[in-house]
Amino acid sequence: MEQKNITAFVPEGEGRLSSKDRRGRRLEHSCRLFFSGQDEFDGEGTVLNISTTGCLASSSTAVQIGMLLKLWLFLPDHKWPLQVEQAIVRWVNGQKFGMEFTSIHLAQRERVRALVMEAKL
Repeated sequence: MEQKNITAFVPEGEGRLSSKDRRGRRLEHSCRLFFSGQDEFDGEGTVLNISTTGCLASSSTAVQIGMLLKLWLFLPDHKWPLQVEQAIVRWVNGQKFGMEFTSIHLAQRERVRALVMEAKL
């Protein structure tokens, strides 16, 4: 099985590589987040930044590295939340955690890409 580069989800100072080594553009952005996992696990939190491949979030609901979550991100571009079918928790530090989007519909990924690109103009 091919391993993915997960350095994109390690905050600067917590891994070997700096933010310059991350994949893709990131948008510093705050919005509501709902998530759910196996065994009726669910929680809510705040997205702190986002890219087309993942996001940084904060929540009082404890998550663990390797958890698979379904996400709903309440972005300002639409009335309905952006849905990520599956994200994996790549790292945790206190209430902050980084996730990689492992299954997201193309239209939803395009929605994130448009949001990030628009903010960078």
